Amino acid sequence: MNRAGALLFATLATIACAARAQDFPTRPVSVVVGTAPGDPGDVVARLVQNRMQERLGQPWIVETRAGASAKIATQAVARSAPDGHTLLVTLSAHVINPAAETALPYDTVKDFAGVSLLARQPLVVAVHPSVAGATLTEFIAAAKANPGRKLSYSSPGTGSLSFLVGEQIARRGGIDMSHAPYRGGSPAVQALLSNEVQLTALIAAILMPHIKSGAIRPIAVTSATRMPELPDVPTMAELGFDAAAIYNWIGVFAPAATPAPVVRRLNAELNEALRLPETAARLAEAGLEVVASTPAELDRFVVDEIDRWKKFTREYNVRFE
Repeated sequence: MNRAGALLFATLATIACAARAQDFPTRPVSVVVGTAPGDPGDVVARLVQNRMQERLGQPWIVETRAGASAKIATQAVARSAPDGHTLLVTLSAHVINPAAETALPYDTVKDFAGVSLLARQPLVVAVHPSVAGATLTEFIAAAKANPGRKLSYSSPGTGSLSFLVGEQIARRGGIDMSHAPYRGGSPAVQALLSNEVQLTALIAAILMPHIKSGAIRPIAVTSATRMPELPDVPTMAELGFDAAAIYNWIGVFAPAATPAPVVRRLNAELNEALRLPETAARLAEAGLEVVASTPAELDRFVVDEIDRWKKFTREYNVRFE
């Protein structure tokens, strides 16, 4: 094909893509959430539902398909038609799974087109009152001063963001602390309340009632800046840990090869829905901060986060068993 023919082909392809985007959607949009009903991804997907249906002119059908650290939902969307009618709503497991497993049934980067990073929430590191330390560094110093005391931390499961924060504290802090995985955030909190474990790292919404009652003590937050709800609690970066903040985040992805105009339209409609005062207020009540990224920003974020957790797991030989 000569240069003129190639240019004509590219022009026609662009026109065809634009036409498809203008017609999109032609049927209901299926939004597959990789976590359980009521989890942050499900909450955000349903919060924007009415607005998206109104703007797209088609039903916005939210389907939770939890299991296997969101791999079931992720694989299903990766194999769906790349036309924008099937989307994935997923959380931090999306970038942790490539560090945890060498043989995923999909390629996290190549099989998806980022649509928008919707929202995020930091974790709060909290301890049982029986342990010493008003901050994370003081907790670590006390642990080193008492090597005979057995310490453990809880998480909603091996491979969760809470698990990685706990591993980071133990390994970069140079203390012996074992992992106690539970089936979800609530039992992980209960283990801390009963002193079965001495530390956990979970979202504020789960921990805040127990912090306010004095049943547990916050010693660090994983956000870039201090949380308004806990202004006296320092960030992990302030205390000399990884300078990069750690957030539990919610993002939307389409299958790779979804036409760019379709992705751009979905991005614009989602971000507009997120910025509505009532939506932002509802998200804030759930402890979520609106992000509303561009598709390119989300794609770069995914690559950077995968690289971050792969480096950490290699450096400290972290096991996901």
